[in-house]
Amino acid sequence: MTDLMLRTAAASDADLALPDDFEAVLDDTSVHRSTIGCVIPAYNEEQSIAQVIESLLGQTRVPDVIHVVVNNTSDATVKIASQYAGPHEITTDLGEQFTEVFVHDIGKNPDKKVGALNYGYTLVEGYDYLLGVDGDTVAGARAVEYLESEATSDSRIGGISAIYSIDDKPITGLVPKFLITGQRSQFAAFNMHNLLRGRNMAVLGGQFSIFSTQALREVMAQNHQSTPWVKDSEVEDSLLSLQIKSAGFLTKISPFARADVGGMTTMRALDAQQVKWTYGAIELMWPGQRGDTKGQPFHPNLRVRWLENFGMLTNMFVRLAFLMLLAGSLSIGAFVFSPWWLLPVGVAILLNLRMALSMRDRNARDILFAVMFLPAEIYMWLRLSYFLRSWTRFLSRKKVDNWAMQAKAERGSGSGHWTPFVMIVAVVIALAVVWSMLDPVVQSTILWIGWPIVGVVTVVQTLSMFFKLIRRQHGYKV
Repeated sequence: MTDLMLRTAAASDADLALPDDFEAVLDDTSVHRSTIGCVIPAYNEEQSIAQVIESLLGQTRVPDVIHVVVNNTSDATVKIASQYAGPHEITTDLGEQFTEVFVHDIGKNPDKKVGALNYGYTLVEGYDYLLGVDGDTVAGARAVEYLESEATSDSRIGGISAIYSIDDKPITGLVPKFLITGQRSQFAAFNMHNLLRGRNMAVLGGQFSIFSTQALREVMAQNHQSTPWVKDSEVEDSLLSLQIKSAGFLTKISPFARADVGGMTTMRALDAQQVKWTYGAIELMWPGQRGDTKGQPFHPNLRVRWLENFGMLTNMFVRLAFLMLLAGSLSIGAFVFSPWWLLPVGVAILLNLRMALSMRDRNARDILFAVMFLPAEIYMWLRLSYFLRSWTRFLSRKKVDNWAMQAKAERGSGSGHWTPFVMIVAVVIALAVVWSMLDPVVQSTILWIGWPIVGVVTVVQTLSMFFKLIRRQHGYKV
């Protein structure tokens, strides 16, 4: 293990408009009575670690100490971080501040990110707050200031998350740009949903969140844990968020603190990440006990997860059923086009456009992604494949290390992301063969029953999108 100190750098952030319900909190930023210890778990982050450290040292409210915990790394993360070694006296808009930054190379760590976070916690448990920052997350210059201001304003708050997006400016290539744009839209929808739920955050993401160490201690005591994070869950941040909520604290999302996270630029990497996230969420939702993880299906923080899964199931049913009924109708010359089928498409485009317009750092690609419909539809099919893979893996009870699978995918290995598409092709071929063997009367009966069912589900889905479209957003920008 090595302890090295870091040097400072500057960062910039756009001025933000503050709504009325938050101005009073931010007015009292001249005196900081709290202490903040920052922990950065880092695994093979040589491309981003310098920018991450510089963004923290460029904050208007600099953390009192920053610990970079490097684990299982095989690249130059430690070497690059070491170039920033040293204590720093920094002049900011809030006055003179001092911070000290250490780099710890803990070598091979079987608990991966969870182990690095818990190691960092032992270093900052005496501080009032723990700021968790991923090794590829670059924060806006006032992010820490905003998080601290709200956290200190209400002792009931156990943790606050920043609004996450992805900086797409460095991204090159058609497929990477498409995938990043889809992820930006996905993040925007998730952030807006939480903001409109009274700013109650279902998941205090490890990318950039601040935690009350008092809340972490109570979580550890209530759950008989020696550390805040446990390795039992695929989504350690979701599980900790549930535990903080169960301990009687609030989990919030800040309307102003912002951070750009690292996005997935390949289909296999995106597949592995989303399958891990969805699989872990299912494990928390599922009633009963799975290994050491107890399912909590009625936990308030999991309502948004149930809605997500139900929405994905509905999207899958409508799309697959429509395509199968359409193919069946065309095969016997029974299809009659109705312009009413364009209404759901139009509402979906308007909803996607409104979400794109709600993004603070939107660009032309975000707008085109929404209004052209086809890119958003292709990305939805990708998400449906991740949804299908997650549930298949979970229900099979096959023991899989999803952390290792994601690391492998990010290195460019693995081909599991093609599995859902192969399965769909096989099912389509099988259904086509069966359909061709049916009597025309049976075919007509199936169409006569199937179309009204799909129509009713589509109407309900369209109404749901319409209510989201007209819902007030209270000036929030994601």
